[in-house]
Amino acid sequence: MKVLLAGASGVIGRALLPRLLEQGHEVVAITRSPEKLEGLRAQGAEPLQADAFDAGALLRACELTRPEAVIHQLTSIPQRINPRTMVRDFAENDGLRVEGTANLIAAAQAVGVRRIVAQSIAFAYAPGPPGTIHREQDPLIDGARAPKPFRRSAGAIAALERAVLEARGVVLRYGYFYGPGSAISRTGSMARELQRRRMPIVGSGAGVWSFIHVEDAARATLAALDRDGPLVLNVVDDEPAAVSSWLPALSAALGAPQPRHVPPLLARLAAGSYAVAVMTGAQGASNQAARERLAWSPTYGSWREGFGRAL
Repeated sequence: MKVLLAGASGVIGRALLPRLLEQGHEVVAITRSPEKLEGLRAQGAEPLQADAFDAGALLRACELTRPEAVIHQLTSIPQRINPRTMVRDFAENDGLRVEGTANLIAAAQAVGVRRIVAQSIAFAYAPGPPGTIHREQDPLIDGARAPKPFRRSAGAIAALERAVLEARGVVLRYGYFYGPGSAISRTGSMARELQRRRMPIVGSGAGVWSFIHVEDAARATLAALDRDGPLVLNVVDDEPAAVSSWLPALSAALGAPQPRHVPPLLARLAAGSYAVAVMTGAQGASNQAARERLAWSPTYGSWREGFGRAL
């Protein structure tokens, strides 16, 4: 199959590209960075430079290459996430989710692309009762009701998913990435924060996160190419976990000092209410549907194993 991979040089794109080629797919790799073109060509892809905000450039790319499938991995995630500056720092990423998605889908539909797979996140669900592990049918958080720093991003996620599903595509809601190129890696921003003891356990650390290793996310994405939409799937590991459990384990795996404990009030003053919310009130997601619909299971069934072996 001829596949257009948008965001080929991102965290998942880098893991996905060699897998696509190994499976015999012909890959057109889109990047907006001219300095990355030769590296993509050296890996075996056909590289094209195009900016997702340029609808005409994406249309020309699709008309030139005539892909059968499009994989949307376009992101612009800041290397270090500061809850106090999220609105500014995520402006481009939110724009990619709204305008970039619309441009990419329009270009794909113009040339008759039959499959679209797109990246979303598994941590934008509307809060449920304590202990909720979310399934795909659960509603996403309403942008108007989301914590202020996340409001625009919540609306952008909803817009991305709506556009992909209307195009009869597949939405993959990934958990928090760990592994090569991600924030949770030996050279990532979270490792640096832990080394400096600047990422504490807030309150009881009851917030629940769902993780996925980047290679497991890439494998699920490859499997999703063979599925018809509209379809939404959580791509996470088997063990949603409280901050109080996974953060000390991550520190140990990275050889960092054990995290401090701080009260919510102090954390709110230092980092804002959104940071407190994700550390104390976040909820996880279930991968049951992805296991069933993709005939997929994570190599690292738990972050416990993944942190220890992969980091």
